[in-house]
Amino acid sequence: MTVTTDEDVNALVHVVVSASKLPAKSRSTAVKPVVAQLASLCYERGLLPDALGQLVDLLTSPSYLDQASLQTLARNLYPRGKVEADVVLRILGTLGHGRLKMSLGVQAALLRWLILVQHDLQEREVLARAYGFLFGLLDTAAIRLNLSRQTGNDPCLVGLLRVFKDYYPEIIVGDAHPDPAWRARLDEIQEAHRRQVDGPSSALLDGFRVNRPMDRTLRNRLLPAVHTPYATEDSVTLEEIENVRSFVQKLEKLELPNQLVAVLADPLLQKLLLLRPDATSHRRVSNWLGSVLQDVLDGDADEGTLWEVLEVVREFVVQTKTLPPVLLGFFCRFFEVWSGEGRRDLVLDILSYAPLQDFQELSKFIFGPLEACIQDDSPDTQRALLGLYTSLLHYWTSVLESSSTVPPDASQAISSLLHHVNRLNLTLLQTAPSLATEAAILSFYECTIPLLAHPTLQQHVRIELPPSPLVYSLFFSASLASVSRLSLILARFKKGFEKAMATRPRGDGSNRIDASSYTKAYVNHYNGFLMDMCNCLWRARAFSDSDSNAHGCMVPRATVSALTAYVASVDKSFTLASLFSLSHSPVLCLQSIRCVRDLEDKAMAEDLSIRTRHAGPVTQNSLSRLAASGGVRLTWQEYRISVLERLTREGLPGITELLTNTMTVLKNSMDDRSRKQMATSSPHAGTQDTSLLGGS
Repeated sequence: MTVTTDEDVNALVHVVVSASKLPAKSRSTAVKPVVAQLASLCYERGLLPDALGQLVDLLTSPSYLDQASLQTLARNLYPRGKVEADVVLRILGTLGHGRLKMSLGVQAALLRWLILVQHDLQEREVLARAYGFLFGLLDTAAIRLNLSRQTGNDPCLVGLLRVFKDYYPEIIVGDAHPDPAWRARLDEIQEAHRRQVDGPSSALLDGFRVNRPMDRTLRNRLLPAVHTPYATEDSVTLEEIENVRSFVQKLEKLELPNQLVAVLADPLLQKLLLLRPDATSHRRVSNWLGSVLQDVLDGDADEGTLWEVLEVVREFVVQTKTLPPVLLGFFCRFFEVWSGEGRRDLVLDILSYAPLQDFQELSKFIFGPLEACIQDDSPDTQRALLGLYTSLLHYWTSVLESSSTVPPDASQAISSLLHHVNRLNLTLLQTAPSLATEAAILSFYECTIPLLAHPTLQQHVRIELPPSPLVYSLFFSASLASVSRLSLILARFKKGFEKAMATRPRGDGSNRIDASSYTKAYVNHYNGFLMDMCNCLWRARAFSDSDSNAHGCMVPRATVSALTAYVASVDKSFTLASLFSLSHSPVLCLQSIRCVRDLEDKAMAEDLSIRTRHAGPVTQNSLSRLAASGGVRLTWQEYRISVLERLTREGLPGITELLTNTMTVLKNSMDDRSRKQMATSSPHAGTQDTSLLGGS
């Protein structure tokens, strides 16, 4: 029989318990194979509370089971969850000498089990309350120290070493654990159970319990576990914390562990140091890091040690959002000797939390040498660097949003970062033109939007425009999502410019952004982006440079003339100037015709006389002919507004926001249409004028 469910486990437990009450000769079947099968399943699945309680009752009560079977069961008591207090009390109550007591072998096995599961007790205080009882059972001869035979791993000597850890923090003393392999298996069982009950997210490290790794990997040999041997009656150790409630209630009484370097891998200790910052504690951690990293630089540690340390550091930095200064000093020296091979992802992730300071200085000592180490002119490397700078900009933004005051050099630092990444983005778009590249570039510029929307930061952070070739390359992307995201970014820039233009200069030398922060030429350069896009999308004047501030999308006039002639030679009904409108644009034509189909379906459901559909693409003249031939009656303005509304509903609001923020008449028309809920009002006639910023 294949055992696969908890019901089958319970059935086996019932068989073994029943057999234990009968002498061996009175049993109809042999019990040892059943015990072996149950033990195997306990190792694989673990035991739920009811089954665990029944087996503990069996082990602590007189029975007819042989000692080998009892020992087998005792060695495989793997609880899936917390161990209830009454289970502990049942074991303690049967310790000692006596005719009705367990055999000494089973007692030793269960005492060993209590040590192994002490951190999984539902009520840890139960062992503390039983201290006097347990001490009374000790045989003094059994606890005498035989130094000649047990110097290597005697628990008392381990305890003596712990006394000196405060004075010699480089000494790492692990837990004197009776069976790391057994404990590691228990951790696996309980983690699998949490996954099953709470979902995959529960597999993450528990942030409100001390981390107790039992495996002997290099990483866990490098870092000690949290251990607090000396606590007063008024203090509480981290090891006693079980959940967020007890952590909050006892926060002020929590005692710091001996070796604070454990903070690098323990989420609970990280939270404690964040909520109770202490300069001495951070200095001790930095000293340990500096010592280990210096060993790497001096060649006293192998490459494996380096990456293990950096992996731990990355988790610490990501969790605490803090990069110790000692790491910046390490990387300054490390980049002088690093070949760029190995786990560069660790380096990039750590440096994405570099402190907010002069980027030119950071570039000189950190980011410049980093790029020199890893730069191989491949798109993958360039995208990795872009990802680093995107994460760095996001981190700096979060730092500024949470700061009570804005540092005076914040705007300059961010501007320098943007200038640096502008060049990287231009290179990347040329070397690896793809939708993935466009998405990564746009994600970077989207990180600037919160800076311009924040009521305080918008007064201190200057708008830095992307390079013109980059803007137009993205605008003529083959992806509607890219066009929409770019349009949304530029629309948000407009609000930032308008805020600055409406702020009078103070003349006090402050670093606040106001009307004097941008030159007329700079604003007009931005206005040119808006004008060109409106010409393409709305005015059917693509590539025109006759309007004020228009750049003609930076297409040379000779090229425009050649393309105009070519389009006319292919089909005289088309013009180059209209090929990028809502109806004809390669990325918008599908959405436009789908919009018309939806309007036709709705009209046909209400009016059976409508019998003709538009063939597409839609023009102002084609809509007039459609109405005359029995199709839906739709004005040119209604059609275009409907397309914009559809784009917004489809999660592509950028084009709509750019056009409505730029053209006041269009915005008013859409607002009126929204208020009247597209019911019975007559369509508004829109003009083609644009309302740009000052200087247009």
